Amino acid sequence: MRRFFIVLAAVAAVCFPASSEAGERAAVVELFTSQGCNSCPPADAMLGQLAKRKDVIAFSLHVDYWDYLGWKDTFASPENTTRQRAYARAPGRRTIYTPEMVIGGETHVVGSDGAAIERAIAKAKAKANPKDRFEIAFARDNTDYVTVTISADESVRGRAAVLLFRYDTRHEVAIERGENAGHKLAYHNVVREVRRLDTWRGETMQFMLPIKDLRAGGRDGCAIVVQREHDGPVLGAAKIALND
Repeated sequence: MRRFFIVLAAVAAVCFPASSEAGERAAVVELFTSQGCNSCPPADAMLGQLAKRKDVIAFSLHVDYWDYLGWKDTFASPENTTRQRAYARAPGRRTIYTPEMVIGGETHVVGSDGAAIERAIAKAKAKANPKDRFEIAFARDNTDYVTVTISADESVRGRAAVLLFRYDTRHEVAIERGENAGHKLAYHNVVREVRRLDTWRGETMQFMLPIKDLRAGGRDGCAIVVQREHDGPVLGAAKIALND
């Protein structure tokens, strides 16, 4: 099987900045949702607004456990359900629900509760010590590859998973059956794959990612998320510019 990435020995010269405001890290927001859940459309709309912000990297992860209600979610995957269950286990919870947002890999809120979401985003951004350097940079030396470089100073240590999120930036779906029957709903940054690239241990890491593989299947959005092991807190994240 062909490997998805190649580890490089040098960084290309031209870099794309991470997708966050200068001097601060973007907060990662993951919405667990379902097309068959009639409580989810307000959260889906809110996720769409968050996806426009420069200080947020927003993902919509469709779960499959409501498919029995009469409508099979066209974007649902068991992997998304597994990810949500792993998040629930961390604080010792036994149940999962939709719509749920997990912010920064550790704060759980109802996906339609705007005030709680804003507090959680502020908390995630405030938690990042501005004195601790953690950077994800992208570079292009030609039109075929993106080079990803992850680096940090000695204040940031420990093991973390390097995850590649591939997603579709927008879809509209006409729901024909189930709780949302008769509605045409919009979905944003719909995650179609989460792939673990490697384990980060504090050292500088570099990957070369083929653009054609990032776009495979019609995907038009990608991001790198570095997250503590076992679905823990997010250390940093940035979106890959596929069209620049």
